[in-house]
Amino acid sequence: MRIGTLGAGTVAQAIARHAIRHGHEVVLSNSRGPASLAPLVEELGTLATAGTPAQAAAADLVVLAVGWTRIPDAVAELPRLDGTVVVDATNQFASLPPNPRIADLGDLTGSEHVASLLPGARVVKAFNALHARYLAPDPRHEAGRQVLFLAGDDPDAKDTVKGLAAEFGFAPVDLGTLREGGRLIQLGGPLSALHVLQQD
Repeated sequence: MRIGTLGAGTVAQAIARHAIRHGHEVVLSNSRGPASLAPLVEELGTLATAGTPAQAAAADLVVLAVGWTRIPDAVAELPRLDGTVVVDATNQFASLPPNPRIADLGDLTGSEHVASLLPGARVVKAFNALHARYLAPDPRHEAGRQVLFLAGDDPDAKDTVKGLAAEFGFAPVDLGTLREGGRLIQLGGPLSALHVLQQD
């Protein structure tokens, strides 16, 4: 699978490393341009390349992993992503620590808002609820596999993400729709930052 990332920070890099470890190609992008990613691409090896956001968005699966306030700019110039599976790994921080504030979206979940900005895309909420120290290492432990919660409105898109997460070594748990399941794992939800293992 060819995986593109919108954003190249901690979360995107963790997912990219898992993907490359399992033989997937990764196209990383950020707001500063491909040249800024040259050292990272060299470190990741031959399965990694740097591209523009549009090039990353042309991949088979796209990971959105930018700061919440940067999402509109990150997606504004993209072509329509009709049918593309987009993994929403963002959290709705209107401001970051030390004075964190959760964005007020009214009745919408964060991923419903993201989906409204990406018409035609098949959005799956995943990889947002784990701290990087749990996301980056091998998710398989002696006591079990790291649980990865996900939610989405498209069953086939969720199956794609579940398959990828399982390949990485996670234990994917489908929570349902972006509205119901997404609310459980977004900031302030009861499963946000909950780190549990599933025994095999």
